[in-house]
Amino acid sequence: MTGIVLEGVDKWYNDDVHAVDGVSLVVEDGEFVTLVGPSGCGKTTTLRTIAGFESPTSGTVGIDGRDVTDVAPDDRNAGMVFQDFALFPHMTIAENVAYGLRVQDGHEDVDVDARVEEMLDLVELPGTADRTPEQLSGGQQQRVALARALAPRPDVLLLDEPLASLDKKLRETMQVEIKRIQQETDITTLLVTHNQTEALTMSDRIAVMNDGHLAQVGPPEEIYNDPNSRFVADFIGTANVLEGTVTRLDDGVATVDCGDHALRATADEVAGPGDDVSVVVRPERTALDATAADGGADPDVNAFEGRIELRQFMGDRVEYHVDTGERTLISVRDAESPGLDVGDPVVASAPVDDCLLVGTTDD
Repeated sequence: MTGIVLEGVDKWYNDDVHAVDGVSLVVEDGEFVTLVGPSGCGKTTTLRTIAGFESPTSGTVGIDGRDVTDVAPDDRNAGMVFQDFALFPHMTIAENVAYGLRVQDGHEDVDVDARVEEMLDLVELPGTADRTPEQLSGGQQQRVALARALAPRPDVLLLDEPLASLDKKLRETMQVEIKRIQQETDITTLLVTHNQTEALTMSDRIAVMNDGHLAQVGPPEEIYNDPNSRFVADFIGTANVLEGTVTRLDDGVATVDCGDHALRATADEVAGPGDDVSVVVRPERTALDATAADGGADPDVNAFEGRIELRQFMGDRVEYHVDTGERTLISVRDAESPGLDVGDPVVASAPVDDCLLVGTTDD
């Protein structure tokens, strides 16, 4: 059975703001899918429409095989964790976790107490039942909010940027914890975030949104390594993007006139001579060589001569910005690789197989 089904969902505000534009998405039972995109792209409105806090202008919403388009939020059996956690400060942790169970009918006190204990064990917070939210850290409060959402055994779990208020180290820890809990409970989960790292590390699939519609949906590896547009390539991770025009196409490899360089890149079947395209190269696929070009051009490698204009040490790696005269290219090297300094002449190169052709449009 499918967990969440959106079919042609549109949401208009005041007849002039098209917040969600024809979104169709299926989240399979037990799957973890992340909606990611820039601010204002429609991802939170989509999540709120699934939860029932917004009504779609058109289209349908299904949860666990039921059409819930016109069903009240309380009757959708969807657990939700908000960005600010929304814990009740006057209640104990046990009372917060039990809240959803208390408002439901048919639960005996002993059942509620046992479920609260089970949930606190699940989120690794045993012994905190009698505390209040202010006595817990931000990460612990986030776990309590998750336990409260899961306690009534919802069909789906909806997460609205639940890690946004946490510091970087705690956020990374909670990414692991949320994924662990999701896998242990096998609950269908939809996460909304603007954080690309969260999307890449936590998701079974990623749905990238732009201007109210889905730009691309697929596994994290596919979204990162095979983006279908300049927007997706630029938004997910860091990318060197060079614009130009295809001059020839040979056996799936396009030659692209980028003004100062003729690049060769892997092309799909829709590219052809005269097409305006973007060539995408990830920084980790862009090598740097401190030696000068020897004049023997390798047809399987694109190369640019330039100088280091910026060096950023990032712990496990070093990021270099290379000024080639017409543009700046970014390259990432292992921190233990031989160092380069600002001002050093280099050749930045990328194999043709690591250069991907996409359209110039944003979606």
